Amino acid sequence: MLSKIVRTAANQLIVFIAVFGLYVIAHGHITPGGGFQGGAIIVSGVVMLLVAFSSHEIKKGLRERVLSVVESSGALVFIILAFAGIGTVFFYNLLLGTPLFGGIPATGPGPGNIWTGGIIPLMNFAVGLKVIAGLSAVVLALALFSSGEEVEE
Repeated sequence: MLSKIVRTAANQLIVFIAVFGLYVIAHGHITPGGGFQGGAIIVSGVVMLLVAFSSHEIKKGLRERVLSVVESSGALVFIILAFAGIGTVFFYNLLLGTPLFGGIPATGPGPGNIWTGGIIPLMNFAVGLKVIAGLSAVVLALALFSSGEEVEE
């Protein structure tokens, strides 16, 4: 475990890292980024916490079963969205142009047009959940393995 200054800074920075990761996930259809990139950013915050605190401390908050459920939920949401438009075509963007997600801009989507992606932002969030849970489980398992602790099944 590192000094109190490092632990306090890590506790403060994790909020900004998580918000930036969610921003990248939410704007993935109009900017470079998406579910994988935003999820990897959030997991970098988990790695920072693993470095600042011991893996035993982080293991208390990140349970493998919870991570497994979150990862499976992300995959399930992605599959449901992929099959939602199967009446037309697989992965049909059925929410594009609806009143809920706004119309299609005449000049193409820009940074201010976040509700123009239809189901794409929802798919980005599903991928983000899967990446956050999957990579966090891998990083946590590696940290526990390198510290000599038993990884529970």
